[in-house]
Amino acid sequence: MALPEGYDIPLPKLQSWISGFYSADSDLEAIRTAESINRTSSDLLSRKWPVFIYCRGGMGNFGSVRTSWLEHFTRHGHIVFAPCYRGNETGEGMDEFGGADREDVFSAFRLLQSLPFVDENRISVMGFSRGSINAALTAAELKDTHRLILWSGVSDLAKTYEERISLRRMLKRVLGGTPARRPEAYAARSPIQFAERIHCPVLIMHGTSDVQVDYSHGLTMYHKLMELGMTAELHSYSGYGHIFPPAKHLEAVERMFRWIQGPATDRQT
Repeated sequence: MALPEGYDIPLPKLQSWISGFYSADSDLEAIRTAESINRTSSDLLSRKWPVFIYCRGGMGNFGSVRTSWLEHFTRHGHIVFAPCYRGNETGEGMDEFGGADREDVFSAFRLLQSLPFVDENRISVMGFSRGSINAALTAAELKDTHRLILWSGVSDLAKTYEERISLRRMLKRVLGGTPARRPEAYAARSPIQFAERIHCPVLIMHGTSDVQVDYSHGLTMYHKLMELGMTAELHSYSGYGHIFPPAKHLEAVERMFRWIQGPATDRQT
């Protein structure tokens, strides 16, 4: 969890809320891992904060939470929370690429709703790359989701299997076979297959030259949402790939938060 610049909260308070939410004997511990060079201590409890949940991409050590992104996101007046999927970053269990690990994001959402400094009506979820699966599942399952953002996101995992030869071995191992043998497993992890269950506004951000998750994933998901009569917006980044260069990344982040904080519209840009 990353806090907006200049705000802090005593760790014993945070610890007590975490323990109270899960159980009195919970061994989850609140630890401070980094802080701003320019230390200030405005009280986080002085207001209710919107929250931005960042669902990382990749699997294992590849695509782990980008801590610099946490810093970029907190500049926009949000508490930022990046769930760690089971089996990653020292966690127990096994990452199922949008299987049981979906509960790790659901649990984070519910914990955040319980915290006294969180505006429970303004919890937005962003999924980057594979994280779009977890983010979209959260929006479909938890109807209190404020906004959903799919950034360079997978929308059809069977299509990813066909496009990314280097991922086929992992997908067969984790999902139990190919799309032909396990169609239900791939459909359950494909946002386009359960788009009708997502009722919050959706922003899709995608580079047109993405070779890791083809631009067609974002475009097809946008058109599916529009067919369903849902509120969606598409930000296309012409000539950019999966991860944007620093200046374009910051521009995209600022544009994303303007959308989160403003009225949602149906637009393709």
